[in-house]
Amino acid sequence: MAKAVTRCKWAEGVSLDYIRYHDEEWGVPVHDDRVQFEFLILEGAQAGLSWSTILNKRAGYRKAFAQFDPEKVARFTDRRIERLLQDPGIVRNRLKVQSAVGNAKAFLAVQEEFGSFSDYIWGFVNGAPIQNRFRKDSDIPATSPESDALSKDLKKRGFRFVGSTIVYAHMQATGLVNDHVTACFRYKPCQRLAKT
Repeated sequence: MAKAVTRCKWAEGVSLDYIRYHDEEWGVPVHDDRVQFEFLILEGAQAGLSWSTILNKRAGYRKAFAQFDPEKVARFTDRRIERLLQDPGIVRNRLKVQSAVGNAKAFLAVQEEFGSFSDYIWGFVNGAPIQNRFRKDSDIPATSPESDALSKDLKKRGFRFVGSTIVYAHMQATGLVNDHVTACFRYKPCQRLAKT
């Protein structure tokens, strides 16, 4: 008989996609700029909504936002934005769609200045994931001093939908912090990944 797997409570009893996201992606350190850009768009789109809503639309976002290619998204015209606002595969919120295009331009500027967005964002955690040791989901904060600093800097650079709570969720998703609870079966693997 298979042994029961202990997960973070937020990942239990939801969809298989949600569980797969927790088990395979959440908390894994990301150094790929395109994946960083993907999560910037998705986390911004999630504002005020559930993450399961966004996961259900992820394929739609990939298609609508040129496979998350920031150079292509930065060139989206007003006409293209109007077409996106008719696309049921994404969250059809004008401010969020416009911010994704503006964020693509800001993203390219960061790449130009730092060599990569990854180098820029990892600088806020001194190049290595913060290893938290939370025992229960309720112990996990919504923000941190690092997310406050990153949010402030992103806003200064023209990014939108990057409040500290959204930025902290981005940091969790892309492994800048390991916020799996210590009993979760993914805590130690993500901890080990931080050392590679």
